[in-house]
Order: sequence, then structure tokens, then C-alpha cells
Amino acid sequence: MEQDGKKFSQLRKLLEEIEEKVHSVRRIMFEQVYQEKAENLDTIKDGPVTMIEGVFDGYEMIDKDGNKYSIPSNYASKSKLVAGDKMKLTISPDGSFVFKQIGPAERKRLVGKLQKVGQRWQIVCDGKKYQCLLSSVSYFKAKAGDKVTVIVPKIGEADWAAIENLLDKK
Repeated sequence: MEQDGKKFSQLRKLLEEIEEKVHSVRRIMFEQVYQEKAENLDTIKDGPVTMIEGVFDGYEMIDKDGNKYSIPSNYASKSKLVAGDKMKLTISPDGSFVFKQIGPAERKRLVGKLQKVGQRWQIVCDGKKYQCLLSSVSYFKAKAGDKVTVIVPKIGEADWAAIENLLDKK
């Protein structure tokens, strides 16, 4: 019986590793798609202020040169940003970063269940798993098993979803 428990534990660990690798492959593919979208965007240096346009990939903003800029998760969560949203980053002379959404991507809504995998949160909608930000989970005071409405890009394959509402609390 103990041997079966070890095998089950090994299988679970292998599945987690496979899911992590699939997540990494999707992220690379996704970055490539949004890198192409970002190629037509601008970087403007106006005196001491720099303005950079980019595309949100679900977690960070990517500019036309492939540079990545971390967007505060509370801003991404509050603004319900989805992959494909066009963003503008203003870098002030004092070094502060101000992000602004300048062109939302087309969206669609899905309903799914929230689950925790290790330290990450994800939502399962019709068998597809989407990553979500911890700040969104915290804001809604959601727990594993809760039913949520999420927003994802209407076009393309996304690995991230923005929580829009909590439907059923477990």
C-alpha cells in the first residue's frame, strides 16, 4: 500500500512538471505573437520623460524591442487587463513608472472554477487552465473551488485570465 502512495506522489510530481513545461511553451509562443503586435508601437523620449508603448501578455508589458516591464499586479487586477491590451508606460525623471491602458483587446467571458496549484492560482474553464493573479484572488477573497467569471482575449490563445466576478463562494 505504501508503494502505491509513492507511485501516486511521483505521478503527481511528473504531472506538475509537465504542466509547468506546457505553461513555459505557451508563454514563449504567446510572447512571439504579441511581440509582432508590439512592433508598430512607439517609444518617445520627450526631454526627461520617456513614453514606451507595448502589449500586455497577461503578466508583463512587452515593447517593440522585446523588453519586458513588470506591471503592478494590483493595477492589472483592478483594471482587468487581458493579454493583447495595448499599454503605455511613462517613466518620469524621478524614475517612477506609470502604466496606462491605451487600447483594450477584444474580450470574451468564461465561467470556471478556481484552484490552487502549488503557490499559483488558476481557473479551469471547460478543461482549459488559465493562470490568474494572486491580487485578484485576494481582492475577491476567493478560495479554491469557487466559481468565477473571467475575461480572456476573444482572439488568440491566452495563458492568463482576469477575474471579473466571484459567482459561487465555497
